[in-house]
Amino acid sequence: MKSILGIGNALTDILAVLPDDSLLDRFHLPKGSMQHVDMETGDKIWSALKPLGVKYVAGGCAANTISCTAIFGMPSGFIGKVGDDELGHLFKSDQEQYGVRTNLLKSEHSSGRSMVFVSGGNAERTFAVYLGAALDLVPEDLKPEFFEGYDYFHIEGYLVQNQDLIRRAVTLARNAGCTISLDMASYNVVDSNNAFLHDLVDNYVDIVFANETEALAFTKCKNPEKALDEIAGMCRIAVVKLGKDGSWVKSSDERCYIPVWPAEVIDATGAGDTYAAGFLYAHSHGMPLKVCGEVGSIIAAKVVEVIGTKIDIPRWRAAKSEIRTLMTENGWQD
Repeated sequence: MKSILGIGNALTDILAVLPDDSLLDRFHLPKGSMQHVDMETGDKIWSALKPLGVKYVAGGCAANTISCTAIFGMPSGFIGKVGDDELGHLFKSDQEQYGVRTNLLKSEHSSGRSMVFVSGGNAERTFAVYLGAALDLVPEDLKPEFFEGYDYFHIEGYLVQNQDLIRRAVTLARNAGCTISLDMASYNVVDSNNAFLHDLVDNYVDIVFANETEALAFTKCKNPEKALDEIAGMCRIAVVKLGKDGSWVKSSDERCYIPVWPAEVIDATGAGDTYAAGFLYAHSHGMPLKVCGEVGSIIAAKVVEVIGTKIDIPRWRAAKSEIRTLMTENGWQD
């Protein structure tokens, strides 16, 4: 079976469902955005969230994807940096329980955390992120042997602000023969790193995952289908996710619309991360483009039915059964 390595911010998600937007206004957090905060602001936000009732889950965009690929059965690894503290230990044990092979480097700073505000009827997410130790991951930390033996290398877009780190990572991944995928992660990250992202996609990335706002910010197009076409012209496979309206996938002249899989949505956190995991898992088995998108849609539908990014056992069983049936119908042999 093909294997996958991810790199990203090793963060613990602190999730809270908001009754209204007052906390977003108080901390000047635009709804739907991802904002970096310093330790002092992060502590204030954390204190403000606690009375609402919070849930702690090891997270981070790429780490969520890699945990899911491991549960699917793909040999999976992760590179990140944590502090020698409670959140760092939680993150490591969480990954290991799913079978992820971790390269978690240690920092003298405290472990990063992502405060996740879930609000509105469509469970929109707003992030306030204190990166902490995750920010200390530097190019010199990356060794060629970290990449050896892996078939896929998955990058979260939140890392692109550390351009030297990403350049070294994709160079080592390409030298190791990996298929490289990129999740663009956030529209404001795309806006502030557009030129670098274009260079990255043009020269290194094989598969791009973007939601609608990220795709439009990246391409400056007016609608997601045109954005899909432009991104597909830069890499092997382009995926544009439309939330409740499904997704588009395109490779060369092949374009497929993927309807959203039925779900009772309560929290959209992690939907894009799990979609990427399902897509890459199916792709690693040589499934047709449409099936890859459908597998992504199936597993994304399970995570939106729970608070946070961790799908429960009954939903995993249901997802695996649905995916096994779909892939078998398309020539897959278990």
